[in-house]
Amino acid sequence: MVHLLLLCAASLLVQSAFAGESTISQARSLEQGSRVTVEGSVTVPSSVFSASTFDQGFALQDDTAGIYVSLSDDPRLQFHRRVRVTGEVGDDGFGQLVLRPASLDEVEVIDGAQAWRPLSVGTGEVGEATEGLLLEVEGTIVRGPTDDLPYGYSLFIDDGSGEVQVFIAASTGINPFRIGYLRPGIAIRVTGLSSQFLTSIEVLPRTTGDIHRSR
Repeated sequence: MVHLLLLCAASLLVQSAFAGESTISQARSLEQGSRVTVEGSVTVPSSVFSASTFDQGFALQDDTAGIYVSLSDDPRLQFHRRVRVTGEVGDDGFGQLVLRPASLDEVEVIDGAQAWRPLSVGTGEVGEATEGLLLEVEGTIVRGPTDDLPYGYSLFIDDGSGEVQVFIAASTGINPFRIGYLRPGIAIRVTGLSSQFLTSIEVLPRTTGDIHRSR
């Protein structure tokens, strides 16, 4: 009897390690390889960052945190749609924590929509603690823009607290060389996803509407 109870308890522990509902913050704290289900609303439409992420994924956020959902197929999700996703927590191979569904069947559109306001932070505050969140940063361009095609373009801004890279994926359709004020010495405000590529901390704008000249 005791042996049977121990087996049942072990089975429950295994199941909890592989699947379960969670907030995004809780999901981010799990061991890599854990399977989990989260709900949230889309802050980055699917495939918008495909040129730099090499996939067709999207970003999801709830009231605790945010995370990038990596997919090989495009689920055709737009801003603000509420989604339930089941997948495996892991590294994308470039330093960013992501959620990987096994297929589109693990991405379910649910009722409702929610628009998240970006969290305003200093340029030097962007890092692992903000990864996956929609942010707003403001600072003076200190370097760039630089052509990094076919992946995109980069520039660096600093508000005095430390510089951060603004990486513009080519798949967004944004060309910084066609935006006249994007040059060193000009102060800008950028909304985008807090991300990481290897050792580079980044903010990734989604549309031209995410980049403004500061007043």
